[in-house]
Amino acid sequence: LCRGGLAERLCRLQNRERSAISFWRHQCISDAKIPSDKSGVLIVKILEMFEECTIQVAICQQLEQCPAMLSSEDAVISAGEPILKVLFARETAAHLKSRPQDIIHIYPPWQKLLLKNADVPVIMNTHFSQKVLLGERSETREKTYGLTKMLIRKNIISLAQTFRLDDLDDELHQEPSDNQVACAPQIPNNCDSKQHPLAQSAVNDSLLEMVESQGAVGWREAQVRVVIQRVYCLPAREGYRSHIQGNKPLHATPPLSNRGMFCRLCLLVQDAYGMFSEVQLQSLGSADDIEQYCGRWEGKFCCLAGMKILQRTTRGRALGLFSLIDSLWPPVVPVKVPGQSQDSEMMTTNLPPPSFCYILTVQSGEIHVEVDEEEQISNLYQPPAVRGLKEILQIDGCNERCSFWAQVLYLRLQTKHSVPINQRETWLFVTDSTLQNVVHIIPKVVAVSVAASCVLSRGITEALGIASRLVFFKDALWGNGRIICVERTVLLLQKPLLYSAAGADLSELTGPVRLDELDSATQANSICAVRGTVVGVNESTAFSWPTCDRCGNGKLELCPQDRGSLYCNQCSEMVVSPVLKMQLEVFLSCPSRSQSTVKVKVWHKMSFGLFVLINMLLSLQSYEVQSVLGKEVGLLSCYVHSVTSHPNCVALEEIVLL
Repeated sequence: LCRGGLAERLCRLQNRERSAISFWRHQCISDAKIPSDKSGVLIVKILEMFEECTIQVAICQQLEQCPAMLSSEDAVISAGEPILKVLFARETAAHLKSRPQDIIHIYPPWQKLLLKNADVPVIMNTHFSQKVLLGERSETREKTYGLTKMLIRKNIISLAQTFRLDDLDDELHQEPSDNQVACAPQIPNNCDSKQHPLAQSAVNDSLLEMVESQGAVGWREAQVRVVIQRVYCLPAREGYRSHIQGNKPLHATPPLSNRGMFCRLCLLVQDAYGMFSEVQLQSLGSADDIEQYCGRWEGKFCCLAGMKILQRTTRGRALGLFSLIDSLWPPVVPVKVPGQSQDSEMMTTNLPPPSFCYILTVQSGEIHVEVDEEEQISNLYQPPAVRGLKEILQIDGCNERCSFWAQVLYLRLQTKHSVPINQRETWLFVTDSTLQNVVHIIPKVVAVSVAASCVLSRGITEALGIASRLVFFKDALWGNGRIICVERTVLLLQKPLLYSAAGADLSELTGPVRLDELDSATQANSICAVRGTVVGVNESTAFSWPTCDRCGNGKLELCPQDRGSLYCNQCSEMVVSPVLKMQLEVFLSCPSRSQSTVKVKVWHKMSFGLFVLINMLLSLQSYEVQSVLGKEVGLLSCYVHSVTSHPNCVALEEIVLL
C-alpha cells in the first residue's frame, strides 16, 4: 500500500474497528453479559431472516423496552411498533447465531438509512450487537437450538437484475429449492456414516472466494476443487515437528537425506481462476515416497476441506515460491476472470501474474485432501518443460525455474568448517549429451548446488553413493550463472512420462564422459582433466597411513595380543594385507596453463605385506622424491579448489568419478 494513501488509511481504520469490536465483546462477557448503559440502545425482535450478498438481513420489530423478566415469546408485537430491516455483517451474524423470535440489543454507533420509495428503514453499522436471553425458557431453547442446523434463505441478486437489463430470463427471478446455506455446524448423523464427508457440502472452484467466505480460522463444511500442479517436500524444523508429531516417536533417517530435518508433504494447487495456493500436509519422516506422490497426484483434480490459513505471503517475502509460480504462468488454457461473465470470449490469459499466495495447512481431525486418481489429467496442468543443459546455460534471465535430465559424475560436500554439517550445501557435477557434443564454448560439466533446504530422498543419496546415475532435476533454480536446487526442487531417479522435452536433445550418453582440460578459462569449483610434467613435490605436506583392505577403515590399531599386527575395530579382525594410502602435493608444468603454478593434491593406494609396511612406517620413508620428479602425468580427473592471479596459481585435487 502507498504510504499515506487512501487504501492504507482504510486498512488502519478497519484494523481499529476490529480491535474495538473484539474489546467490546470481551468486556460484555466480563461484565455480567449485558452492558449497564442503555442510552441509545436499539432493541429489536427478529421476525424473519435471509442472506443477500453475504450480508444477513433481519426483518425486525422495534421494541420500546425489554422487561428484565419477560421472555422473548411473551414480548407481544403491537401494530404500532415500527418494522426495521437490520443488516448484520458476516462476522457479526456468526457471533450472534440469531434465529427468529430472538431479541437483539444494538448499541451505538448504529445508523438508520431511509431509502426512497421504501417504507422500511435500514439499520446499519450493527457491529456492537448482543443477543439477550431472558428467563429459563429462553436459555433452554438456546441450548436446544444450538445443537441443530439453522437454514437461512439466500437471495441471489444477479448483475443483470441490479442494472435493470432488458434480456432477463425468468430463471433469474426464481430461487432454487436447494439454495440453502448453513449458519451453524451440523452434528454428524450416525446413520449416514458411510457417506464420504466431502460429499455433504457443495464444491467451490475459487480459492479466493473460499478464503473470503470462510475466514482465516478455516473451513469445515465447504470444499474447493483445484488442480495439483506440483508435489514436493519442505524441510520441517524442530518446532513444526513437535507441533505435528506431538510425543510420537520419530524414526531416524540418514543425515544426508534431509540434513537432520524431517519434512512435510506439500502441494502447489491452482484453481479455475488461475490463483495458486500452497497446501502443507502431514509431516513425514523422510522424502522416500515423493516419487510415488508425484506420479499419482500431479495434474489431477483434488478437493480441499478442513483447511486453515497459515500465512498470506507476497512476492517480496517468498521469492522461491513465486519463482515456481512464475514458471507456471500464464496458464496453458484460458481461466475464469472474477467479476466477469464466464462466456468463452470473456475468458482470457492476458492477466498479470499473481502477487500473493495463501499458505494453507490441515486442521487436526478433519478431512483434508481427496485426490481423484482415476480422473484424467487436467488441461490446466503444466508439466515441467525439460531442457538440455546447453539451453539452460544460455538463459539470460535470473531466478528462473528449469528442469533437466543429467548424468551425475561426482558429488562433493561443502567443507566450510564455520557452517554446521546439517546446513552445508552439496555440489553435484553433472553433464548431458548437449554439453558433451559442444566444443570449447560451453563447459562439458556443470556444477549444481544442492542447498541444505532441498529435501533429498534416501533413494537419491544411496544411489549416488554407489555409482553414477541419471537424475531428473525438477524445478531447479537458474540465476547468476548457477543452477541451484532449493526448496520445492525435486530430484527423481525416473523421469515421468508426462514431462515434455520442449525440443531438447535428451539422448543418453553412449561413450565415455569427456572433461574440459585445464586452461585459462578454468574456474574454481569445477572439475577438469589435467596433463603435465612433475616439477616439484611438497615434502612438508606429504603423509601416508594404512587402511583396512576389507572395509577401508583408516583408523587401525596395534593388536593387543600381538604388538606386531594391525587390528580393525570395524571388522573386529586382524589386518594381514593393509592398503597404504599416501597423499602428495606435486607441482606440474602444464602446456595449457604455462604461466601458472599448478599444484595438485594426489592420492595413491599401494598394497604391501605387513612386515614391509611396518618397517616403512617406522622409518618414515614412504617414497623417494627423485623417483617422482620429471614423470609425465596423464589425464587426471581433478577438482579445482582455487584459481588466483596474484600469485598465478591453480590448486587442484585428484578425484575419482562415480
